Amino acid sequence: MRQGEISLVGLLALFSLYLMWKSTELPIGYLRGQGPGGGFWPFWLALGMLLSCLASAWKWWRAQSPASQSDEPFMDAFGWRTLLYVGGSIVGFVALIGIVSMYGAVALFLLYYLRFLGRHSWLLTLAISLLLPIGLFVFFEAVMLISMPQGMAFTQPVFDLMYDIIY
Repeated sequence: MRQGEISLVGLLALFSLYLMWKSTELPIGYLRGQGPGGGFWPFWLALGMLLSCLASAWKWWRAQSPASQSDEPFMDAFGWRTLLYVGGSIVGFVALIGIVSMYGAVALFLLYYLRFLGRHSWLLTLAISLLLPIGLFVFFEAVMLISMPQGMAFTQPVFDLMYDIIY
């Protein structure tokens, strides 16, 4: 599992570098009177992903993660279980977008991930699971004027209330 972790970190780091390189085909800085250039968000998000890869590689090198302490050649039971839990939750997240909206799916994903996988307190879990989707709503809908998928009709009253609060 130790080899699998560093292999994935290396692959993701290369992908980050590729995304950073491709995003520089568009302006990555702030354009006066227009806002961020077309490559701004992809570049900085890819840089964040690269820094996360470097932090993971550092933890691997210092043997601070469960995977880096494993003697298994690629995947042990912990690795397969983690893959199933995380991969299954991402599939569930994507499936829920069309039903409970992007923001509802984010809230449910965070609730599951923080409480049941991360074993964080209910206070922290509920705070993040509620505040982050609200922050994303304000950012995308009010600041960027980008509408995210709003799910089925039963979610519309929530969005109407949010729009009334913002505007």
